[in-house]
Amino acid sequence: MDFSPIIQQVYGALWYLIPLAILAGVLKSPWFKGITGEFLVNTAARLFLPKDEYRLIKDVTLQTDDGTTQIDHIIVSRYGVFVIETKNMKGWIFGSANQKTWTQKIYKHTHKFQNPLHQNYKHVKTLETLLDIPASAIHSLVVFVGDSTFKTELPENVVYAGGYIRYIKARREVILSQAAVETVTAQIEQLRLQRGFTTNRQHVNHLLQKKAPSPPAAPAVMPPVTASTTPQSRKQCPKCGATMVLRTARKGQNAGNQFWGCATYPACRGVVKHP
Repeated sequence: MDFSPIIQQVYGALWYLIPLAILAGVLKSPWFKGITGEFLVNTAARLFLPKDEYRLIKDVTLQTDDGTTQIDHIIVSRYGVFVIETKNMKGWIFGSANQKTWTQKIYKHTHKFQNPLHQNYKHVKTLETLLDIPASAIHSLVVFVGDSTFKTELPENVVYAGGYIRYIKARREVILSQAAVETVTAQIEQLRLQRGFTTNRQHVNHLLQKKAPSPPAAPAVMPPVTASTTPQSRKQCPKCGATMVLRTARKGQNAGNQFWGCATYPACRGVVKHP
């Protein structure tokens, strides 16, 4: 009996199953879940937060003294700077503000993950070091998307998907001027690392090489600019009197433009426009 036709049919069926198996693996991967969660948060912000009041900056990687830190979303407004950590998870979620790890439970399966409030702590402290605004103007916010249920009482800044829009809109106390909003947005755009595969890979490698950061750590941010320190380029800082150096912005809308920056940065952030 010739089994060739049967074998061909089996192989034909496998060629359909292999792509489906690959697709299923991608859909279940942490990478895809992260992308999906960030997309939902990003879309909600664009639909429900007026652009003239809120500036959305997504996927921000900043340099720190020990590597890099990656922030899912930053929303800058007159009501403060909202630093958003996104979690796309399902099942029951157990945790508290002070616990180092939280628990995800799906039927009989239990998974421990880093407290996202602690994870966002480093993001907040990095921005505190970077920006010329009060620490009280920076708000930490954790957003869960997906089919998850909180089984313990969590702080008000840990919310389900749509709740983060309500959380932001509920803050109506004006903290920053409109000019400060524009300045802060420009600072973040200038100091962020270029988005792309290389930056993401370097950040992942950094995470693999170190343990999860603990909340007490307060990282310093290194300015991503190039500086000229030749004698003819020196200038006196109007804020502290120290020597200034000629820098070239690498990122954001001012990329390529030169400006005078205080040589003692970040202790002093004096800046003078370069003609």
